[in-house]
Amino acid sequence: MDKTNITPFAVNDYDGNVRSVIPFYDTIHEQILELTSVYFADKPICLLDTGCGSGTFVKKALEQLSVDKAVLCDPSEKMLQTAKEKLSARKETCQFLQIGSQDLPFSETFDLVTAIQSHHYFHPEQRKQAVQRCFQALKSGGLFVTFENTAPDSETGKQLLLKRLESYGLQHGRTEEAVKSHSQRYGAEFFPITVQEQLTLLRECGFVCAEVFWHSYLQVGFYAVKA
Repeated sequence: MDKTNITPFAVNDYDGNVRSVIPFYDTIHEQILELTSVYFADKPICLLDTGCGSGTFVKKALEQLSVDKAVLCDPSEKMLQTAKEKLSARKETCQFLQIGSQDLPFSETFDLVTAIQSHHYFHPEQRKQAVQRCFQALKSGGLFVTFENTAPDSETGKQLLLKRLESYGLQHGRTEEAVKSHSQRYGAEFFPITVQEQLTLLRECGFVCAEVFWHSYLQVGFYAVKA
């Protein structure tokens, strides 16, 4: 059974559930949109969002950026159906593919590729393959933006961070059982790597530039440019 890109949440009210687990979930989208707007200025772009979930980010991108075409990929058929319904008003702009990042078939097609909270479900070799496929999908000069759960540099840091996340979840309506269950997924269902390991991976996959541009709790935002 393929367990990549596993989410603990049902499709129904997916975004509401995610907001109770990921601090600044909406801010993450805002940061990507701001970065993209600055990088491309007013240039119309072709966008690929892999691990697209319920389509919330692409909906915002279509509203705030100049997007000629958007391709949404996700291994979950139910997620894609939800995304199709959410984006029905822009169906002529959007294409939907039931596929994971590691199997993306594109070559030099997109100006922007995004992978938001999806690649940390991969083990090392599959994660590298996913990043390589994102690199291949970009045009020269294209921008890759990814947000991932990342690993602290020490066990002490990890334990303190998980306690902070449990506290956040409790404050946002989750049960004690639910927050403990989420902590137990660390290293069992999602596999964070350190910030430096992620930057190294991006550079090994061919990106001429790889940088951190946002960090909060487990979540770190990276951008990388294809020469």
